[in-house]
Amino acid sequence: MSCALGIDLGGSSIKAVVVTPDGRMLAQRQVEFDPDLDRDWAKQIRMLVGEFKSSQGEPTAGIGVSAPGLAAMDERSIAVMPGRLSGLEGLDWTTFLDSPKPVRVLNDAHAALLGEAWLGAARGFRNVILLTLGTGVGGAIIADGKLLRGAFGKAGHLGHSCLNPQGPPDVCGMPGSLEVAIGNWNVRERSGGRFETTHGLVAAHLAGDADATRVWLESVRALACAIGSFANILDPEAVIIGGGIARSGAALFEPLQRYVDEVEWRPGGGRVKLLPAALGELAGAYGAAFNALRGEAAV
Repeated sequence: MSCALGIDLGGSSIKAVVVTPDGRMLAQRQVEFDPDLDRDWAKQIRMLVGEFKSSQGEPTAGIGVSAPGLAAMDERSIAVMPGRLSGLEGLDWTTFLDSPKPVRVLNDAHAALLGEAWLGAARGFRNVILLTLGTGVGGAIIADGKLLRGAFGKAGHLGHSCLNPQGPPDVCGMPGSLEVAIGNWNVRERSGGRFETTHGLVAAHLAGDADATRVWLESVRALACAIGSFANILDPEAVIIGGGIARSGAALFEPLQRYVDEVEWRPGGGRVKLLPAALGELAGAYGAAFNALRGEAAV
């Protein structure tokens, strides 16, 4: 039976799925690794691939990999990933996994959007963007049915869009970015030291804490302004929102919709849809498998 193996490498765990061309899952695994142990992630992935081959046979459509960082333009490796997952930069996955077919490599947010476009919330849209709200803010773009990679593979890094030129820099050096405004990484600073996580901030907001409400709604309004800007630039049919912060549900989506209603330009009445991601933590693995199955085909 034709199938592909999709592997999604995260910060401390690996998700993998074996999927048929019609989207049917044949197998699924998640394994943890020690990010402080030299290349433990590589060892775990190699073992995982061996286990799948033993139980499922060689994936006839090949293997796809999703990982943090900028994918090389030939899609054989991650070209840029500074600061963590030592050994990932420049690793040729086809050689590493002894694959008879090229292993196609994608940035993790790009893969997540491909997964959502294939089987999830972005299905049926030809122009759609994804925002993942977590420690930082990831993003990806499908324009006219094609994943947008750009000249150097940076396309879709929407979290590094500037909202405040006088604001503090993010990890890429962009002042006052969307990631600075709503990422979990600096919620302690944004809340004056009161909260360590966005989850705690939102819980206090829902409990009626006026200061928590102020901080939270400032962040949500910044997100709405960013979405309005992306809509002006890319004109998507929908914005898919995932990541840990998106699990706030109505506490996020209700005020977000109100703020987008205030700022979005809607010539002719057209409006962008705001939709929660559907595939959860497996979106990247599904997207990696899709990339192996269908290559550059439109989604």
